[in-house]
Amino acid sequence: MVFVDDAAKLANCCEVLSSAPGAFAIDAERASGFRYGQRAYLIQVARREGPIFLIDPAAISPDSRREDFAQLAAVLATDTWLLHAATQDLPCLAELGLYPSRIFDTELGSRVVGLPRVGLGAVVEHYLNISLAKEHSAVDWSKRPLEQSWLDYAALDVDVLHELADALEADLTEKNKLPWALDEFTHLLKFKPKPENPERWRNMTGLHEVKTQIGLSVARELWRQREALAIKLDVAPGRLIPDASISHAAKSLPKTRPELAADKLFAGRASRSYLDTWWAALEAGRNSRDLPELKVASVGIPNHRSWPNRWPNAHKRLVCARHYLSELAKENDLPLENMVSPDTIRQICWVERESTTTEQIESELDALSTRPWQIALIAETLANSISLSHTFVVEKPEAEKTESEA
Repeated sequence: MVFVDDAAKLANCCEVLSSAPGAFAIDAERASGFRYGQRAYLIQVARREGPIFLIDPAAISPDSRREDFAQLAAVLATDTWLLHAATQDLPCLAELGLYPSRIFDTELGSRVVGLPRVGLGAVVEHYLNISLAKEHSAVDWSKRPLEQSWLDYAALDVDVLHELADALEADLTEKNKLPWALDEFTHLLKFKPKPENPERWRNMTGLHEVKTQIGLSVARELWRQREALAIKLDVAPGRLIPDASISHAAKSLPKTRPELAADKLFAGRASRSYLDTWWAALEAGRNSRDLPELKVASVGIPNHRSWPNRWPNAHKRLVCARHYLSELAKENDLPLENMVSPDTIRQICWVERESTTTEQIESELDALSTRPWQIALIAETLANSISLSHTFVVEKPEAEKTESEA
């Protein structure tokens, strides 16, 4: 295990990695819940016959300059990356200019093979009969110096990946699912986080209790000020004041600064030390002429929860499709959401058609970026279920049944 915390050590690390054979086992540790954003504070890299390198990107490049990691990026692009739950680590690695040319994701592969539990600890125990200690999974990785026990924990996460990938690949091959998994891994190369919602503030816990436009305006301004302060201090926003405190203030709308200060439900580490900031935001929200709408206009197809009453035919198609696709997923020992995404099913079922053919559904699935193996597996079942939906009996929810039916 080699700790890398300066440019010279990183150059040596790159030389060693470039001379060793095989895939790169890679993991990254962030400080979610402690720091603002998803920056990597430790990157673990190992090849099969080489040492485990624990790279401290913050020490090497405090400003996260990509050019400081250009040599590492070039080396890592030469072979497959072994990761567990790749979508968690790819964004923070991309911030440093590190991109894979090929991926083998042991978490995603475990889903395809049909394991009921796919966390790293569960998968390692299943295939390697090793129990991984997870007591450091939620620590503050931005803390320096890093404790030796933390480093040992971080190293173990990549130390098992080569052997784990071998066992998983053998299982996928035995179950004739390796082509499916490889298709999924190739699709991962296109992964990008969802675009940032300009109204992220609407996702705050407890905001559904705020029923007025002024209240929503106050919530928005408090959220904006919290974001600005969190960026300035490099602190996770929730550590300043929690969502619940913002929602409470937006609902109660205190009339004076002392009233806000005396409110015990307006809590958090920075609730009093930055009281002037919060009061100014509350006043700005209360006096704003740009009041947010109470409800956000939906984009795309309507929420499927409204289909039963407003679009019953689409609802019948959806229920019927889910029924037959769930049976197909069980037959293939796959989670339904990995066989086809829930949104894709809804997109297909929303469309009113005069007739439905397998070829037509294949084309629509392809347009929705469904993988080739998924299309081959589900298109016929999905087409048949839509054709049969007009005769499919949709049971009423218990709350809607009459006394005689119950």
